[in-house]
Amino acid sequence: MRAVLGVDVGTSSTKALLVGFDGSVIAEASRSHAVDRPEQGLVEMDSDVWWDEFVALTRELLERVPAAEVTAVGVSGIGPCVLLTDADGAPLRPAVLYGVDTRTAGMLGAVTDELGGEAAVRARCGSALSTQAAGVKLAWLAREEPGVWARAARFTMPSSRVVERLTGEYVLDHHSASQCTPLYDVHANAWIPEWCDRLAPGLAMPRLLWSGDRVGVVTEEAAAATRLPAGIPVTAGTIDAWAEGVSVGESEPGRMFLQYGTTMFMIVPTTRPVSVPGMWTTVGTHPGQSSVAGGTATSGAITAWVRDLVDADWAVMLEEARCSGIGANGLLMLPYFAGERTPIADPDARGVIAGLTVRHTRGDVYRATLEATAYAVRHNVEVLRAAGVEVRGLVGAGGGLLGRLWPTIVSDVTGLPQTIPTVTVGACYGSAFLAAGLAAEPGDLVDIALWNPPADRIEPDPAATAAYDAGYRDYRELYEATKAVVHRLAARG
Repeated sequence: MRAVLGVDVGTSSTKALLVGFDGSVIAEASRSHAVDRPEQGLVEMDSDVWWDEFVALTRELLERVPAAEVTAVGVSGIGPCVLLTDADGAPLRPAVLYGVDTRTAGMLGAVTDELGGEAAVRARCGSALSTQAAGVKLAWLAREEPGVWARAARFTMPSSRVVERLTGEYVLDHHSASQCTPLYDVHANAWIPEWCDRLAPGLAMPRLLWSGDRVGVVTEEAAAATRLPAGIPVTAGTIDAWAEGVSVGESEPGRMFLQYGTTMFMIVPTTRPVSVPGMWTTVGTHPGQSSVAGGTATSGAITAWVRDLVDADWAVMLEEARCSGIGANGLLMLPYFAGERTPIADPDARGVIAGLTVRHTRGDVYRATLEATAYAVRHNVEVLRAAGVEVRGLVGAGGGLLGRLWPTIVSDVTGLPQTIPTVTVGACYGSAFLAAGLAAEPGDLVDIALWNPPADRIEPDPAATAAYDAGYRDYRELYEATKAVVHRLAARG
């Protein structure tokens, strides 16, 4: 049975799939893990988890499906992250995670000025500097941890780290590089040597490939560890949200892809690089692709927090939230439980729950959580449209689609129809699809439209959209009204 392996290293778990060349999921497995938060604003992870879980999951799948003949491997992971390693590839410290880690907030202005101002940065990189920018995180490490930096030779992300362990090749895909702002030129599709030298002095920049490109093959050493066949090809991989976008065929300008995960990620393909204030301009997974992206700092993380607080089953909470109804019986939440990324770029924002009374139930709180993330999506959509980026529909993927309540709320709040694909397991499926492109034989139908056709379409309810308009206005006003207070609270925390 010919198959491909797709693996995704997420914020809270690693997932792996064996997929047939017709797109069928043969087997899947996962491992949970946690991030480290050594202090407020710092979010890190032990990078050994990435490879260890890749090995464990690969072995598990091969043991469960001994007839599987794995012919190629694709990997994705959270990002943009920064893992510093020495010349031998040994990690020098825990990996610094994406925009949920806000350690660089205090230096963004100074670095922008060093490079000639925001207009100069946007002209080459498409985006202003933010806590999402991996290039600034490299600069932070160079300046704040000089002892570590003196031994640093390379940097990788979860996907490229696993690829390096599999193949021995030091590479990074163009999309991940485009989130290393301000080190990558989105127009030239290349590193910016003078800015790399200024912000990451002495660090060797990885060779750049597109996400579906063949990096190399599984080495004998990696084969012994994973039990994969030696010599099979490995893709360059990419950041999880873009692999998840691949999994649903998201390449159509005007249609926003939503990743319902630990955070909510949003990607809108564009015909060329477009700079949108408060958002991130990136290149895509393939040559000629561009996109504007946004992301919340929390999403599924808050729903998990609520469930843990009340120690309730997910299905029970979902039904109680459904019964709560539009407006959560007068509750309104700001979902900024870890600061916020786009479009407000406020690392000191904090969660707020307004309107609480003793009558409110856990179902009301859960409903308010789902509505808050939907309001966040609408805020991003409005910023995109104000900059001239068309958003006429949505396509979703990820665990949050189960039960359909959450995507229904998002469609009602935004007033946008939403396509739900047949396969919603996410980034590991997109990584498997990219891998299949390396090993396809005549007669194989490696076409994502055939692999993963639409299964459902959610149409917004005009009455619900109208009812949510008032809630959205209050949502926007609540942030401005409480910003000064929560900033003071953040300073004390």
